[in-house]
Amino acid sequence: MTNTSTDLAMLSATELTRLYASKEISPVDVAKACLGRISAHDHAVNAFCLVDEETTLKSATESESRWARGEPCGQVDGIPTTIKDLQLTKGWPTLRGSKSTNPDGPWDEDSPAVARLKENGAVLLGKTTTPEFGWKGVTDNPLTGITRNPWNTGRTPGGSSGGAAVAAALGMGALHIGTDGGGSIRIPASFTGIFGHKPSFGRVPAAPLSPFGTVSHIGPMTRTVADSALMLNVLAEPDARDWFSLPYDNADYLDGLGDGIKGMKIAYSPTLGYAEVDADVARAVDEAVQVFSDLGAHVEAVDPGFDDPYEIFEAHWYAGAANLLRDFTDEQLAMIDPGLREIAEDGLKYSLMDYMAAVNARGQLGQHMRLFHEKWDLLITPTLATSAFEAGKEIRDGVDKKRWMEWTPFSIPFNLTQQPACSVPCGFSDDGMPVGLHIVGPMHDDRMVLRAAAAFEAVRPFPMPDMP
Repeated sequence: MTNTSTDLAMLSATELTRLYASKEISPVDVAKACLGRISAHDHAVNAFCLVDEETTLKSATESESRWARGEPCGQVDGIPTTIKDLQLTKGWPTLRGSKSTNPDGPWDEDSPAVARLKENGAVLLGKTTTPEFGWKGVTDNPLTGITRNPWNTGRTPGGSSGGAAVAAALGMGALHIGTDGGGSIRIPASFTGIFGHKPSFGRVPAAPLSPFGTVSHIGPMTRTVADSALMLNVLAEPDARDWFSLPYDNADYLDGLGDGIKGMKIAYSPTLGYAEVDADVARAVDEAVQVFSDLGAHVEAVDPGFDDPYEIFEAHWYAGAANLLRDFTDEQLAMIDPGLREIAEDGLKYSLMDYMAAVNARGQLGQHMRLFHEKWDLLITPTLATSAFEAGKEIRDGVDKKRWMEWTPFSIPFNLTQQPACSVPCGFSDDGMPVGLHIVGPMHDDRMVLRAAAAFEAVRPFPMPDMP
């Protein structure tokens, strides 16, 4: 148990648990390898806003003792893990990427996701970067600056779980908590070439509720599908603090993961009937979709048949931003990202009747997709309409767009409908940046989404970037 090679940092969580059980490697050595990656490379990518080496190594030493006795305390005992800086973590400040948050705390509570990971023995490395309060689809903020893509540090990793995605890609931990209110797991998963899963709403308990309300989900971001399934086993454990959470079913998401997709009925929609997609992204996804046919699924080009729900989402998101900032002092508001202030001001323009109309339209969209999945097991689309663009920008140069939601037409519908959806790396753009394929499943059937992703991964393994 003395191997300290940094290659340990790239082992999957499922591999690590097997090697811990056989006493071939130590959680301490793995933690040191991941900390070494952070020390060597985070200056180039800015994935972390907090690293606590002392706490990490103490936790890893305790895990090592449990494994030596043959008594791991849970499914992720000893696995190096990161927490997005929107999730409360006892003893660590949760600043949410904002200068307006008082760092003095008190920080005396774990969110449900963090609590479950700790109870299952995860070794926490630190907290990953987010745009301020997770408001946009790229990762930069006034507090910690710009987070960068490991494939090209001049490009954005996307957001809002950009730090988590970068950390995953570079071996700075095996398991990573992301949140997803409009694509914030799937966007950076696509831009950085990792796997990210947005579970069915309520599958992973959340407390406190996101300021953006019931469009926001919590889920795993990892280098392999199996690791996300393993992590979901833990994250889905119950917590009474979330009154929206689904009844706990004690599901093992690793069970049946390799059963394949033969016979599944899959609808493939390259544009959802309204999106404009970059040609190189469209080609990469179109080529990848053939894999599902080769694996025995029935794949047919079908649009799900709804109009662009951008305005429905905007009403929910902008109103959430207005509510978030409603009690901020003038001094606090002066510290806030100007873009967040702008959408909050726009959110104040919605009347109660406007907002309720958006709620009703959201319900109709959800019903539409429930009926759609009575015929189709899965829906496949591109994850995004574009590949990663210049870091530090909300919108790439040279396009007639104003806000990040305009280049995420495939993600926001399924936050509104609350369905499970994941992004799987499927190829590269013409300039060498990762492209994601989006798999959407019927509400509550996270298992089917993960199974399809695993089938694709088995044929098209996901490469990771060289060091930045």
